[in-house]
This record gives sequence, structure tokens and C-alpha cells, in this order.
Amino acid sequence: MIYLDNSATTRPCSAAVAAMHKAMTENWANPSALYQLGIDAAKELRAARGSVAAAMGAETERVFFTSGGTEADNWAILGAVKRMGKRGKHIITTAIEHHAVLNTMKELQNQGFDITYLQPDNMGRISVDALKAALRQDTILVSIMMVNNEVGSVMPISQMAKLTHKLCPDAIFHTDAVQGLMKVPFSAKNLGADLISVSAHKVHGPKGCGALYICPRLKSFPALLTGGGQEAGFRSGTEATPAIHGFAAACDTLRATAASNIATERMLLERIIAGLAEMDGVVINGCHDAPHILSLSIPGVPTQNSINILQDAGICVSAGSACARGHRSHTLTAMNLPAEVIDSSFRVSLSVETTQKDAEALIQGVQRILDWKNR
Repeated sequence: MIYLDNSATTRPCSAAVAAMHKAMTENWANPSALYQLGIDAAKELRAARGSVAAAMGAETERVFFTSGGTEADNWAILGAVKRMGKRGKHIITTAIEHHAVLNTMKELQNQGFDITYLQPDNMGRISVDALKAALRQDTILVSIMMVNNEVGSVMPISQMAKLTHKLCPDAIFHTDAVQGLMKVPFSAKNLGADLISVSAHKVHGPKGCGALYICPRLKSFPALLTGGGQEAGFRSGTEATPAIHGFAAACDTLRATAASNIATERMLLERIIAGLAEMDGVVINGCHDAPHILSLSIPGVPTQNSINILQDAGICVSAGSACARGHRSHTLTAMNLPAEVIDSSFRVSLSVETTQKDAEALIQGVQRILDWKNR
């Protein structure tokens, strides 16, 4: 099976699996315990935090583990609103965020917050000028994703964070970097974002683990869960050490070859695009700035038909975001693409495991879809 749905999830790498097995069979003690086994577990937890922080370019003590990207997004948004108190009710986000952000915004809107949804251009990009026009004196939070998970557009987060802090010094800037980690190089220390969400299972780590970077100026950020005071009091509950160690091992593994990984994925993506460009009836959606995400459509062939034909050829792709099953793509809709393009769209996403052979197989698979359409 050729797996090209890596933006939905990635296969855990062998180092992550080994680290998780060790955490469950050898170093399984509670890191909060005060005997030697617990002390050793706490030491290894600190090392794992350091590995994830290094992958983010962050201060180790400012990275806090969560159950995944969705929880990190929710915590960032709801915590920011709670911290800002009564300073304002205006929040800025985009119309193409992950539903972990959009549905949280919907809840806040129901509570009386004024939400501005920045609209993308027809390539899926959000401009700095659009953000500048939306910022107001009562803006308390800006949440803009780093990489769109459907069309691969990369947002100018550093410029956006700098602008936000210049025009609204008290406002908090959050970015969902779930699709950016290990794909679009960034350093949390220099990016300018106050809050950064990431997820393990997008970088060949396990499901059920993510992290939120909280910048030093937000030391009094509201806790997500209260209880025994784990995660420096921000997120109580015994740490999921097997998943955390798997996340750390995956980060260490990818970080060692990050530049070459990104270059290879970009080369393969460009090869796929070049192959598809020779075919009549294939539409490329968006800008695919990121090296691993490509959205395409074959108007006249419903999405599920294309997925089935590719599956019969041994190729796995996705109908847009796997986290929003059963819904027409809100990203492509916001980009104002024609209905026949949206309803025939599917997403291809690569990883460090993708090969040249996989890319060629996909091109042949798309030709099979066209042959089916034209039969």
C-alpha cells in the first residue's frame, strides 16, 4: 500500500515505537513519585521535553505536553480569552483554520465575542494587509495557522505576530503549527508567536500527544486542567510518558535530517505537479507552499470515486481534512473555487517515507481516474 495521507497521520517511526515500549516496560514509574524509580522517570521526562523543545526552537521550560493538537489549540484560545479578561471582546482568526480552532471560535461567538474571519485569496493565502485592516484597539487574540492542512499555503506568521504586537501590544498571538513542525523551519524563540500548537502524530510520533509552547511573557497563563500540578501547574494529571517519549524520539530522528527531508519532499511534490500538468482535466488547488501538501481536483469525478480508484491501485489519499469528515471543504469554499472543483477535490500529503516510486505511482493512478472518467 502506498500511503499518501500523511497530513492526516504518519506512521510512527521505529525510534518512537522503541521509546514507547521502553517507557511502558522499563521506565514506567510515575514522574511525580519521590523514590528513585520516579526520580529517574522525571529525569527522562525532562529530557523528552528538551527534545520536543529543540524541534520547536523553544526554551525547554516553556513547552507543555497535551493530548494532541486539538487540545493545544483549545487551551491556547480559551486560555488567552480567560487571561485577557475584560480588556476586549474582539478576536481575529481565518476562515481556513482547522476545526479545532473554528469550532472553538464558534463557541466564543455564542458567548458574545466578536470574531473576525480573515478570508484567503484564491490560492489559499492570508495577507498581512488583511490582518492589519482587521486589528482594533479591543483585539485581544489573533489565531492564524502556520500551514493550511488542505492546500499547503504557508502564512507569514513572523510578520503577522510582529504587526499584532506593534498595533495591539496587549493582544496574544497564537499559531497552529501542527502542519508546520518539521516541514516549515521555525524557531519559537524568534517567531514572535506567544502560543504555538504542535502534534506528535504528524511527525511520525504516536497519536494522543501534542504540546503547547507558551512564551515567557505569559507566565501567568491560565491552567488547562487543575489537580496535582503537573506540567508546572498548567496541565494537571499524570503525564502520558509513553506517548511523550515517542514524540521526543520522533523529533530527535527527524531533526537530524530535517533539511534533506524537506528538500526531498519538495522535489517529489514538484515531480507530481509536473506529471499532473501534462494531463488534461486535472486542476491543482492552491499554492502548495509547504513541501508536503497538494490539493487537486478532477472536475466531473466525485471525490469518493477518485479515492476508490486510487485505493484499488493501492494508493491512500484523503478527501481534504481527515478531521472534518462528511463536510464540503471549508478551505476551498473560502477560496471561492467552483463547486465542481470543490466536490471533486482530494488531498495528497507526503512524508519522509515517500519515495520516487510512490510519486510515479500516484501520477499513474490519476491517469486511471481520467481514463475512468473518459471511458
